Formats: sequence, structure tokens, C-alpha cells
Amino acid sequence: MPITAEEIEILIRESFPNARVEVQGDDGAHFAAFVEDESFRGMNRVQQQRAVYAALKGKMDGARGELHALALTTKAPE
Repeated sequence: MPITAEEIEILIRESFPNARVEVQGDDGAHFAAFVEDESFRGMNRVQQQRAVYAALKGKMDGARGELHALALTTKAPE
């Protein structure tokens, strides 16, 4: 079953409850997400994005992953 933008947002919010999260995409496989969270302060972009991918709990793992592509933008609040 394809994953939805809402399901992706729920997974991200479980790990980043105070984050500003926006997820777009409606084809069930390709999405874009923006995550802004204070916990990213002091992290480089790779570290930030790894933290978000970890929050997805394996949904992108391998050929059988529910989530095929995620364009991810992360940042700490200004």
C-alpha cells in the first residue's frame, strides 16, 4: 500500500514534536518535506537529514520500502 503525505508527517512529528513540518506529494511514492526544528542547531545538513530519515523508521529501506523518493529540506529556526 502506498504511503501518504499525512503518514510521513506523523512519523516525522513523532521524533520532532515541536518542529515545523510540511510534506507535499500525492502520487504515493514521491514526496517533498520541509522540517525546521531547534534540535538541528549545530548540526550540518547531512546530520539533520539523517535524523529525519531515522524518524521514517525504515519506510525508505530497499526496493520494498513504502517511500520511493523524498526531497528533504531541513534547518534550525533563525
